[in-house]
Amino acid sequence: MPKTPLKDSNRKLTDDIVSCERCPRLRSYCEGIAKEKRKAFREETYWGRPVPNFGDPKARLLIVGLAPAAHGANRTGRMFTGDRSGQWLYRALHRAGFANQPTYERADDGLKLIDALITSVAHCAPPDNKPLPIEIERCSEYLERTFALHRPKVLLALGGIAWKAVLTELKRQGQPVTKAKPFGHGAEQLLPNGSLLLGSYHPSQQNTFTGRLTEPMFDAVFARARQILSTQPSPAR
Repeated sequence: MPKTPLKDSNRKLTDDIVSCERCPRLRSYCEGIAKEKRKAFREETYWGRPVPNFGDPKARLLIVGLAPAAHGANRTGRMFTGDRSGQWLYRALHRAGFANQPTYERADDGLKLIDALITSVAHCAPPDNKPLPIEIERCSEYLERTFALHRPKVLLALGGIAWKAVLTELKRQGQPVTKAKPFGHGAEQLLPNGSLLLGSYHPSQQNTFTGRLTEPMFDAVFARARQILSTQPSPAR
């Protein structure tokens, strides 16, 4: 894995993510989707590139998702924007005071996150929403750099793969979690650096349509994040 640049910035991280070509399978898939398009979005210009982090540069809450959706963020160019998962996520963030509005359809809709940042395990949309292990590994540098730039107080893993990715990254940094708890909705893991890792089922249609994840369940996780952050000093803005 490439080393983190000695002088990094959010702008450089964004540029490096957007221009990344490390995974030929994913780049080919994303570009193909951007050309073929879904019928409902036929008149739109798809983003079709790796999707960068989105949110508050001084965020204390870091939300880690799996990967962009083919006709969601791969279309709009903003994390969790333009699909059903984003509808759930941004509504919950707004209710918890982490977003200025619940709107999530377009990258230019005025949505801003407050004290929260969204990243993902993989920054390219994968076929069947399943990035390969080697693709997750190639993308891990961006998670490492996100950790280094933001040093979040609370991390929220949306799904088991994101939970594992956070723990793997900490181990890579020489901060292994001993007796790590298994992933589950509402799971909590104290990290060696004093931050707290929270777990939530991913707001995918597979979970929301079946009732495995309900809005009260989702809200409870963000309420817990808010509770933890309320005991921490807010960053200067």
